Amino acid sequence: MSYRFMRMMVFFDLPTETAADRRVYRRFRNELIRNGFLMMQESVYCKLLMNTTADQAVRETIRKVRPPKGIVQILTITEKQFSKIEYLTGEFKSDIINTDERMIVL
Repeated sequence: MSYRFMRMMVFFDLPTETAADRRVYRRFRNELIRNGFLMMQESVYCKLLMNTTADQAVRETIRKVRPPKGIVQILTITEKQFSKIEYLTGEFKSDIINTDERMIVL
């Protein structure tokens, strides 16, 4: 089945204990960025794809550059599914008092 626009999401958990591990982590991350991925949050990257052919090509590229240790997961969803992501954040606090009252008690 062919969808017009899709999003590929790459999730990874790589070891960073040694200097060599950190170097492999940085190389993998830079390779994702070089291939057009954008960071959604730490260790979660996303890329817009035009069709399933592009999806397969990007999957092959990730398979070639994936590190020997750790875990890398790939999820492809339609643009419609991606648009339904709900972003939840913590409580918003502001120290700015925005009022038209003449006397403010702190």
